[in-house]
Amino acid sequence: VQLQAFGGGSVQAGDSLRLSCAASGRTFSTYAMGWFRQFPGKEREFVAVISGGGRNTVNADSVKGRFTISRDNAKNTVYLQMNSLKPEDTAVYYCAGALSFGVHSALYGYWGQGTLVTVSS
Repeated sequence: VQLQAFGGGSVQAGDSLRLSCAASGRTFSTYAMGWFRQFPGKEREFVAVISGGGRNTVNADSVKGRFTISRDNAKNTVYLQMNSLKPEDTAVYYCAGALSFGVHSALYGYWGQGTLVTVSS
């Protein structure tokens, strides 16, 4: 599966942004989809994951109550709605696909290109 993420940009603290990740292929619904982010000089960290059918989600503690992951399998797309953005959310965000549901990046065999989110105070 090939993934393409988009929707990043520069916003002010407190604003909202929605990232999208479009996937190719006919088996999108069989993949758990995750969002990860990477700060400069740091490893990628888990943000959120959603199961193939969309019933199960897990969010990182740092984004709980602010970010929501969702998917539309008819459109082969996964979303990350980010509300109440903070400067510390500034990072490159990546979508990824895995055959197993989990929070560890090693589970994910498919990665999109990153999209930069910049939040200014």
